[in-house]
Amino acid sequence: MTNIAVIHYSATGNVHGLAQGIVQGAEDAGAEVRLRRVAELAPEEAIEQNERWAAHHEWATGPDGVDEVSLDDLEWAHGIALGSPTRFGGPAAQLKQFLDTTGGLWAQGKLADKVVTAFTSASTTHGGLESTILAIQNVAYHWGAIVLPLGYTDPHLMTTGIPYGATWVAKSGSAPDDDALRAARLQGARLARIAGAVAGAQ
Repeated sequence: MTNIAVIHYSATGNVHGLAQGIVQGAEDAGAEVRLRRVAELAPEEAIEQNERWAAHHEWATGPDGVDEVSLDDLEWAHGIALGSPTRFGGPAAQLKQFLDTTGGLWAQGKLADKVVTAFTSASTTHGGLESTILAIQNVAYHWGAIVLPLGYTDPHLMTTGIPYGATWVAKSGSAPDDDALRAARLQGARLARIAGAVAGAQ
C-alpha cells in the first residue's frame, strides 16, 4: 500500500478544496491517504474580520474537521502533497512554520527519497501561483526528496492546468471549480503512482 500525506493550510477553504481533490485522486489510485491541516497562527481578531475565514476555521478545528498534522505523518508517508494559499508570492507562514519543525527528521535522513508535490490558490490571476509552488518545493530539495510536478501529463491540463501543480484563482471568493478539482485529482493520482513506484524500488 502506498501512503500519501496531503498537508495544507487553508484560510477560507479554497486550498482545502484542492486538497480534497488530491485526496480523491490518490485514493482512486489505490493509496492510503491522510489529510492533515497545519496549525492556525493568526490571532482570533484577524480571523473574525473575514466571514469565510472564520467559518472555515471553526469547521476545520471542530469535531468534524481535519486532524492537525504531526511529524509522524511525514515519516509515515511515501508521497507528500503540500498546499498553501499564496502570501506575497510564497507560502503562508502557517505552512512554513510546520515545515521549519522538520529538521530532526531531515537530519536522520527520514525525508530523503519521499516524493513531494505542491498546490496553491490565490485571489488574483498573477498573484504568485507558480512562485508559491516553487518556494514550497525548495524545502523538498533540502530534504533530499523527489520533486514531482503535475506537468502537462493529461490532455485536460493542456488548457486548464499549469505544469507546477494544481491551482485556483479565487476571484470574488469563489470555490475551486470542476476544472481545478479535476487537475487536483490528476495530481493526487500521479503522486500515488510515482510514490508507489519509488517506494517499491527501495
